[in-house]
Amino acid sequence: MTDHPQTPATAPNPPVLAAIDGSAVSYHAGAWAAVDAALHGCDLHLITSVSLPVGFGPVPILGEGDFTWLHADAERMLTEATRVARAAVPGTALTIRTEVVTEPIIPVLVERSRHVRTLVVGSRGLGALRRGLLGSVSTAVTRHAHCPVAVVHSTSATDSVSVAEPVLVGVDGSDNSVPALEFAFDEASRRKVGLVALHAWTDVSAGLDVSITGWDTIRETEDAVFAEELAGYSERYPDVPVRRVLVCDRPVRSLLEESERAQLLVVGSHGRGGFAGMLLGSTSGALVQSVECPIVVVRRSTENAAGQHNS
Repeated sequence: MTDHPQTPATAPNPPVLAAIDGSAVSYHAGAWAAVDAALHGCDLHLITSVSLPVGFGPVPILGEGDFTWLHADAERMLTEATRVARAAVPGTALTIRTEVVTEPIIPVLVERSRHVRTLVVGSRGLGALRRGLLGSVSTAVTRHAHCPVAVVHSTSATDSVSVAEPVLVGVDGSDNSVPALEFAFDEASRRKVGLVALHAWTDVSAGLDVSITGWDTIRETEDAVFAEELAGYSERYPDVPVRRVLVCDRPVRSLLEESERAQLLVVGSHGRGGFAGMLLGSTSGALVQSVECPIVVVRRSTENAAGQHNS
């Protein structure tokens, strides 16, 4: 087992970091992370914690034998995660580093996110002595991480059918869409697939009463915003065919429906959210919990995110 040294934020090709807890979902996350690391030509870092989850209950007194067992169990999980990761990228000389930490996993991941390309976690995981619920981990890191966060659900979408599907990105007309678009175009280019850009400009649950004529005017305005936001990407990524989807619907529902035909969904951490002012923060949060394909949440406040993905 190789402990992972801190990678400087200025490193030219920082690693992909994946959290492992022994659950099937976390192994799927490791497989997705391996594919992404191979696509970017960087290292993969697999990490797990032997710390009990916060709020699990009274902390038991652990003896030396208990810690020995916990470390042995953690190393076993990382060995299996490494096997799964390598199987996801056969024939690729991928450098995989593993690490067991004794601190609670969430603050460790948030701190390490300053030095990695992408942080990858499962949508849920095992509880009790096995690292804590990754569901709570995914919620915390998507809110606080300093890099893009990929949340993987019941599938890593690395099979032959899924890898042919396009990358889907949510566009809302705000500045927060910029890093999400950068990330999505870069991923589509590296994966050699098309990109679907979806812009939903209203939240019908807000109870707005707009006439059909009013919607026509709004559609023209939103279509212009959509076109402006995508301007220039076709020249920068000529290998990525783009399909624009403009809908008058709630962002969550529209993106969920379209994600059924995508290998990856990319959204900003928060944004304008369309005509009704629905924050993309609530959109991304809802999607992380409900979408089936892997989803990446990209934070605008992370200066190194867009830069790393342009490297």
